[in-house]
Amino acid sequence: ALSNGAVAVAGPLTRNGVAALASNVELMTPTLALNTMDSTRTDQLYFFGLPAETEARQSAQRATSAGFLSAIIVSTNTPLSKRLAQAFSDEWQRAGGIVHSEIVYSGDPTPLKELPIEPGNSVFMAAEVDKARLLRPYIDSILPVYATSQIFSGNNNTLVNYDLADVRFVDMPWLLQPDHPAVMIYPRATTPLTSDMERLYALGIDAYRLLQVLFEHNAVNTLPLDGVTGKITLVGHQFQREGTLAI
Repeated sequence: ALSNGAVAVAGPLTRNGVAALASNVELMTPTLALNTMDSTRTDQLYFFGLPAETEARQSAQRATSAGFLSAIIVSTNTPLSKRLAQAFSDEWQRAGGIVHSEIVYSGDPTPLKELPIEPGNSVFMAAEVDKARLLRPYIDSILPVYATSQIFSGNNNTLVNYDLADVRFVDMPWLLQPDHPAVMIYPRATTPLTSDMERLYALGIDAYRLLQVLFEHNAVNTLPLDGVTGKITLVGHQFQREGTLAI
């Protein structure tokens, strides 16, 4: 890309691709990797992505802000579920919260029916949408339930959303607030996309805007950015996205 005259570069998208790029010597051309990784940089390589673990940590922060003191983590046995559960647990305990217990759902709903209903208690559901639909009906509606955007497949899936009633989750304005002025100004894909592809489409919109910020060396005056993926700030060389809380 550089040899062909590129003045700014976006990508790659995969974790392995970003790791390979980050292993290079210093990059002096503004470059925005479309995934995240722990890396201390002094060059022009920056990171921006949509890691689900970030949403799990933000769910913990929102539950803490709402005044809940203890949490029960309900997970499944998938790799993603384990990562979400760990991210929530780490952030919850960092803020002084107590992890009451962790339940790994394996088909028996009995433990879910017996969750303690106590003041200050909450539930974090570390599950993808298909498993979350099975879990939610067994959890007493009195208990506040938090999750990530993994449980949200769009406003058109009425039956799915009914099964997930009252679950609090973090997602992006692009899906939650399509009529918001800061969202409406960007065109949608001509062919309808799945929710996951819509999120990547929104990532592309904000990535383009952030790459302009890097190219113009104007981060101080431009950030935080009211993006279609959320409120975006810069910490070191990592662009961080704060999602919107929805129910």
